Amino acid sequence: MAIRAIRGATCLSANSVEEMNQAVAELIDQMLNRNKVPEDAVISIFLTGTPDLTCAFPAAGIRIHGLTDVPLMCAQEMNVDGALERVVRIMAQVETDQSRSEVEHVYLRGAEVLRADLVKSRGKDAHGA
Repeated sequence: MAIRAIRGATCLSANSVEEMNQAVAELIDQMLNRNKVPEDAVISIFLTGTPDLTCAFPAAGIRIHGLTDVPLMCAQEMNVDGALERVVRIMAQVETDQSRSEVEHVYLRGAEVLRADLVKSRGKDAHGA
């Protein structure tokens, strides 16, 4: 068993609480499911949001998903000219038997452009894209 980091990102279509909670819950669900990580193997989660996301803390979407006893930390992403807008990024530290090269990082809802080198072809995502 080793401690590994799983990365993920998602784009929101709007700066709304409902959209934030739904997108973050979807992302953490995909990150854990694709890597076959049970919830009790999650050590902690670090989340960032771009400066244009002011509606809610991304961690609320994690709590709604059901991870209520996992330490969470939110921060604001750097404000870089020309950067993709309305993006939430997640880095989850987990216990797993997977090697670093076996970990599947998850990018959804247009965030795939951030790390095309890490995105594995999975066909259509939850939104048909």
